[in-house]
Amino acid sequence: MEAAIHELTAGYALDALDPEERDAFEDHLAGCPRCQEELAAFWEVSSALAAAAAGPAPSSYLRERILESARAEKRNVIPIAPRRRAAFPVLASVSALAAAVAIGLGIYALSLDAKLDETRAALARQHGVAAVLADPAAKTVALTQGDGRVVVSGSRDAVLVLDNAGPLPPGKTYQAWVIGAGRKPQPAGTFATSDGRAVVRIGMPVPVQGVVAVTVEDAGGATTPTLPLVAASKPV
Repeated sequence: MEAAIHELTAGYALDALDPEERDAFEDHLAGCPRCQEELAAFWEVSSALAAAAAGPAPSSYLRERILESARAEKRNVIPIAPRRRAAFPVLASVSALAAAVAIGLGIYALSLDAKLDETRAALARQHGVAAVLADPAAKTVALTQGDGRVVVSGSRDAVLVLDNAGPLPPGKTYQAWVIGAGRKPQPAGTFATSDGRAVVRIGMPVPVQGVVAVTVEDAGGATTPTLPLVAASKPV
C-alpha cells in the first residue's frame, strides 16, 4: 500500500480519484516530501497549460480523454519501469502529465500574450493551494454543513475543498467567508465550481478557532453574508 499510494499523485492533481483514494492520499500527503514535490510540479504544469488555452471550453468528452491518458500512464509505468521512475520521479511524472494535457488542449489555439495576466494569476493560485496542502503542519477539519473539508497551514493560510456543490443561476456566485470568534464575517473571495467541486485558496488567514463558510451571492460578491450558509467548517 505504501508504494501504491505514491502513484495516486497524478490522479489527485487531475481530480481523477474516487473519494476513498482521495482521502487516503490527503492523509498520506502531509508526511511525504516526495508526494508534496510531485504534486506541486503537477499543478504548475497543468495550470500553466490550462490558463494559456484560448477558445471555447473543452467538452466533457475531451476531459475524459485527458483523464484516461493519465490513468493509462499510471497503469503502464508501475510494472514496467520502477527504477527509472524512482530515479527521476518528478521529471518523469511531470513529462507524462504535460503530454496528457497537451494532447487534449492542443486542438485549441494558444494566445500566451493575451492571456499573460490570467496565466500568472492561475499559477499564483495553484502555488498557494499546493503550499497549504503540502505543509507538514497543516490541519484538516470536516465541514459541519455541506460536503468537503478545510485545510489550514501552520501559518493559518487555508484551502477549502467543496464537494457536491450545485449549479448556480445566472448572475450568482459562491463566496467564501472567514468568521473569527466574536467577530463579523470577513469576505474571503468568490469562486465557481467545476462538476460540483471546487478547491479554493481562502483569501485571508483564518484565526485560531475560526470558521470558514460559504454563501451564494450576487455576481461580484457581497460585504455581508446572505443566509442560509451553503457550507461551514468546524472551528479550525
